[in-house]
Amino acid sequence: MPKMGMEPVRRAALIQATLDEIGRTGTLEVTVGQIARRAGVSPALAHHYFGGKEDLFLAAMRAVLVAYGAEVRSMLRGRHAPAERLSAILNASFSVNHFRPEIISVWLNFYVLAQTVPAAQRLLTIYQRRLHSNLVACLRPMAGARAPAIAASAGALIDGVYLRHALRDVIPDPAASVTMVFVLIESEIKGET
Repeated sequence: MPKMGMEPVRRAALIQATLDEIGRTGTLEVTVGQIARRAGVSPALAHHYFGGKEDLFLAAMRAVLVAYGAEVRSMLRGRHAPAERLSAILNASFSVNHFRPEIISVWLNFYVLAQTVPAAQRLLTIYQRRLHSNLVACLRPMAGARAPAIAASAGALIDGVYLRHALRDVIPDPAASVTMVFVLIESEIKGET
């Protein structure tokens, strides 16, 4: 069996340290030195693996998105009814793995970075398109031609809940957040909005 090198271990440690430092400070104003120290490696090694702070943050955000995507796929497995699939997507969006203060802080900083960094904008666009298409697929049997508009509202509310939690010092409530989005969707399906 081939021996695993240290590079994947160190890369993973640096990504986790990036998430931890941004979560701790609530800002991208952390240094590669702080991240490297938390990961137990030298700043030079962090630069060697990732190039710079922006690349390190993008790698950390990719890791968040990959974990989110895996959770969505896992929750969708075995669920075939549109309402079940919708529930799975919303529960994954607000799961305890992702909807916690440090990850919420990372998301807020990701939105800010996406305003000026094309690679971050591409990642954000991919996330938003996938979420939208998943929501539309669930909503089309329930809402017909209105599914894309309802999915856009639900996606905006999901993002808005994250942003509100990032800006307030409160413990995120996943169940209440899922319920809030469900209420919006149900009222839009019924034409009450």
